[in-house]
Amino acid sequence: MLNWYLQTGKESDVVISSRIRLARNLANFPFITKLNKNTKQKVEETIKDIVPSLGYGLKFVKLKDMDDITKMSLLEKHLVSPKFVLNKEDIGAMLINDEENISIMINEEDHLRIQVMNSGFDIENLMNLGIELEEKIGDILPFAYSEKYGFLTGCPTNVGTALRVSVMVHLPGLARTGNIGKILEVINNFGMNIRGVYGEGSKIGADMYQVSNKQTLGISETEIIKNLKLITEKVIEQERLARKILAKDSIELEDRVYRAFGILTNSRKISSDEARDLLSEVKLGTDLGIITQLNDLKVKKLELYIKPANLQRYLGKQIESYERDIKRAEVIKQIIEEK
Repeated sequence: MLNWYLQTGKESDVVISSRIRLARNLANFPFITKLNKNTKQKVEETIKDIVPSLGYGLKFVKLKDMDDITKMSLLEKHLVSPKFVLNKEDIGAMLINDEENISIMINEEDHLRIQVMNSGFDIENLMNLGIELEEKIGDILPFAYSEKYGFLTGCPTNVGTALRVSVMVHLPGLARTGNIGKILEVINNFGMNIRGVYGEGSKIGADMYQVSNKQTLGISETEIIKNLKLITEKVIEQERLARKILAKDSIELEDRVYRAFGILTNSRKISSDEARDLLSEVKLGTDLGIITQLNDLKVKKLELYIKPANLQRYLGKQIESYERDIKRAEVIKQIIEEK
């Protein structure tokens, strides 16, 4: 079975993926900022001991046991945060299953960052899975909790539900029609964060935006889900409307997406940034039925394997930047030509 990031989900023409993240801290340990190397390892071992009781096919893996390419491939797949995988201490571990739809970071900003993910727009089902998993852990290891404030976290902005719900959206129609600024302003005014694909501090690129809730205190999990669902549905509606407007000038639209497809198909070498930007146009053309040589699976494979670390994992070897650009062009052709 294909991993979630290669599957087609609900509303996947606009919503690339959905994620639920629950921050939790163990009641019997200080927060991360108060832990030294030895006590961080004790947190890891405490969590490792309960893995057999959790199920879900979860496996315990230490960061120090991963090579750099594996670490970066996890980051590229949004299974870990930049802060977690790039830490200099080489302290940290994670629980992950073979499908990679569950990824629990240990000793990131909190003792536990429980993440569940899926393709497309699927926040309600993910919430059920996230809570189910969180309760299984909490039944064995009590969490730091206040009757007044809710779940206690390393960062004050997460206190309360400690829930972050996010969707990754592809908005080329709004960008091309010049309406993206207005939409982002509405999202912000509705109490949502808008960030790049790798979260806080990352740049916006390839018309990809990560939309998530800001508020975690004084609001229930149900309300957070309801609010994000409402704003995402409006974004989907406006993006599809923008695409209809673009389609009225069919020659211009077709010219742009076929030019992008032509470069992707015929280049002898290509950087990950250029490939990512061209793929944004190609995905738009594929979703609108203009480009018939591709399907959703091929687009998702391209999205994954043009990235440096996952390209090297695909090839099964470590290669330098210049050769990567050459090999990337070859892999793009291979995926496009797959039967």
